Amino acid sequence: MYYAHFGLKEPPFKITPNTDFFFGGGNRGAVLEALRYAILHGEGIVKVVGEVGSGKTMLCRMLQMQLPEHVDNVYLANPSMAPEDVLHAIALELRLDIPPGLSRLEVMQQLQQTLLAKHEAKRRVVVFVEEAQGMPLATLEEIRLLTNLETRHDKLLQIVLFGQPELDDNLNQREIRQLKERVTHSFYLGPLNKDEVSEYLMFRLRAAGYHGPPLFTRRAVKRLAETAQGLVRRINILADKALLSAFAANTYQVTPKHVTAAIRDSEFASEMPRARRWPMLWTVVALLLVMVGITAYIAWQRQLFTVDNILPAPVATVAEPSAEEKPEPAVTQDIAGMIAQREGLTPAWLAAVPPGHLTIELMRDAEEARVEQYLQPVWSRLVLDDLYASATKVDGKPSVNIWYGAYENRQAALAELESLPEELQAGAQLRTIAGVREEVAQHQ
Repeated sequence: MYYAHFGLKEPPFKITPNTDFFFGGGNRGAVLEALRYAILHGEGIVKVVGEVGSGKTMLCRMLQMQLPEHVDNVYLANPSMAPEDVLHAIALELRLDIPPGLSRLEVMQQLQQTLLAKHEAKRRVVVFVEEAQGMPLATLEEIRLLTNLETRHDKLLQIVLFGQPELDDNLNQREIRQLKERVTHSFYLGPLNKDEVSEYLMFRLRAAGYHGPPLFTRRAVKRLAETAQGLVRRINILADKALLSAFAANTYQVTPKHVTAAIRDSEFASEMPRARRWPMLWTVVALLLVMVGITAYIAWQRQLFTVDNILPAPVATVAEPSAEEKPEPAVTQDIAGMIAQREGLTPAWLAAVPPGHLTIELMRDAEEARVEQYLQPVWSRLVLDDLYASATKVDGKPSVNIWYGAYENRQAALAELESLPEELQAGAQLRTIAGVREEVAQHQ
């Protein structure tokens, strides 16, 4: 839907593992190389642990692709497999002709003969077990017994277990301690940090055909990374929804507002860890206490310096307030007047600027009082001739939209956006002139 809007050839954030989109950052590339080496040169059992959505399946598929041709892959994806089914599943993957009704011992003998033949032909066999944390202990024990198939010098079967952290809990149980002793290599897929999330987003966009500057603002990346907790599946879900939100708003950049919309539309929006929520709560409480303390202090000072407690100061000693000390209503009134003046010039501006040009939307559907409060601290740093406005209504209340400048291409608009005061960058987004025209026409 939004692919052409952002210049993409294919969806960049599908959750189905696609090896063309494998991201080697966040230690993924290093783990992949270590796994490859462990399989080709090691013995025993290899274990890979990571949280749900950390990229274990993608890593498994990349590993299968990168192993040499003399390595045969056996893939077991059913975690609820019974112990008596393991041998049949491996035999089926190796295309062994197993007649029905054979006993476990007979199947084991045929499997051993096949593995010996492959070993003599200088071939290796690797069994990949997905979702190993969900396997019954008896099934895991059956897998361990397969490592007993060996020659005088080599193991006939290499086993790689992929699982969630619960796999470690299972391996710590006493009745399966023999399996844990056979694990020769252990790897952990940790979450991506904020910088790695930024690299990941850009990598996936480039892989999908995007050639422009970063689509996600720094604040958008930070918001997304905090909510996704560094898990690539969640990053993909939020990034896809955020791009769709930006497309619906006819913008070419993903801001925190679009990420927030994506979070609200996601199933895991309320799964922020308590460890993350409590500090935020205590911060709010601390700020409230400080405000109460300041208010009490001011009240106490006023009580000390009432007219009954001090002598009136001579008129000659009263200093004329400086420009910095003068009240602000006059400045606020100037902002309101200037916005009204720029609003009158906006129709001619929109008509003169080519529809393909871009503008920076500073505020959208904002109350007039909020506009004045928002712009007052940065008013002196704006080029007023680049400021445009349009009146609208939200829930029957007067509101206003504010735009800043017109730019021929996205690069120029982004460069101007980055030069604006940081207070304005947080909520700003890029809009096409065509989109602004249509929106203004709807409110007339």
